[in-house]
Amino acid sequence: MTKKIFSLALSLCFVSGIFAQEYQPQVGFSTETGAKTNFKKNKAGDNWFISIAGAGSILIGDDNENASFSDRLNINPQLSLGKWFNPYVAFRIQLTGGPLVGYDADRTAPDLFKQKNTFVATHADLLLDVTNLWAPYRETKVFRLIPWIGMGYAQRFKNQDYSRTESPSLNGGLLTAFRLSKRMDLNLEIQGSLLNEDFNRIYKYHLTDFIAQGSVGLTFKLGKTDFEVLEPTNFGLLNSLNDQINALRAENETLNKRPATCPECPQVVPATTIVNNYAENVVYFRINSAKVDANQQINIYNTAEFMKDNKTPIKVIGYADKKTGTSTYNQALSEKRAKAVAKELIEKYGIASEQITIEWKGSDVQPFSENNWNRVVIMTAESK
Repeated sequence: MTKKIFSLALSLCFVSGIFAQEYQPQVGFSTETGAKTNFKKNKAGDNWFISIAGAGSILIGDDNENASFSDRLNINPQLSLGKWFNPYVAFRIQLTGGPLVGYDADRTAPDLFKQKNTFVATHADLLLDVTNLWAPYRETKVFRLIPWIGMGYAQRFKNQDYSRTESPSLNGGLLTAFRLSKRMDLNLEIQGSLLNEDFNRIYKYHLTDFIAQGSVGLTFKLGKTDFEVLEPTNFGLLNSLNDQINALRAENETLNKRPATCPECPQVVPATTIVNNYAENVVYFRINSAKVDANQQINIYNTAEFMKDNKTPIKVIGYADKKTGTSTYNQALSEKRAKAVAKELIEKYGIASEQITIEWKGSDVQPFSENNWNRVVIMTAESK
């Protein structure tokens, strides 16, 4: 019965390992909506972008509506720097500035006085790509719709007629991205900035002044541009195997119970038991990973219980498959895997570090003939 339990446990490991290793990575696309998909975390230098744009802007507030639209229009450059954390959430900082025309009806009535001035504004924004959030993610989408919101600061510089003014700003807008190539998008964007009422240097007790902008520009993508979907696990199959293991354990406990009519057995002088290579427990890892998955904890737990019951030291040996990575890289990876399992035994299950011997073989030694199965740590009981 015990052999059956170990066989099922090993089958569970092999099945979960096979699903992890034979899964074809979904790079640059997902089959479910972005909101329901887990993505691998990219490196810190990946998914950055720089945008350069030209914007038309107008200042809205107090007496400006009395001038024509063409007289109020300003042309300003825009520069943005940002990063996508996943296919639908990004952060950016945008800088804009240049001429900003305003009008004052009180200076030379009945004619409007034209305020010729320059300004600078910057804001930090949170971007949400709704086309990748509400629909399946696809890196090659031709069109993306990205609303955003942010906060910032704006300043109009001092000139001979007016003193300097400044204001915090609340910003929001809508960004559209048209894919031109893997590294470049065409952007059309509309946005607005809410400012203090005195930003235009006229005090008429309105709630706010406002800058409206529309821009056209290009975005250049830096580093890795796409995201990879995390490997799914067939939890239905794993749960079924776990249920079988638990059923066999319960049956084993029932069979081992002493019957009520069982006569007393003669006392036997205990003999020294030598434990030599008990059924090895295996912990499987994903490609290029030294993280212990939750579905592998059962094997570490069983090993820990065996060690406690038998006061037996254990040898933890890490491996890597030979078809992925160089020999030097795999040697370091197998070391990380072995130490990760030893850490679980010590910190999670209370095994003394003196009972554990750690070794790592890299990809130079392959315990299994199937290449994918060698992304493992094997735990073996040592002889007493």
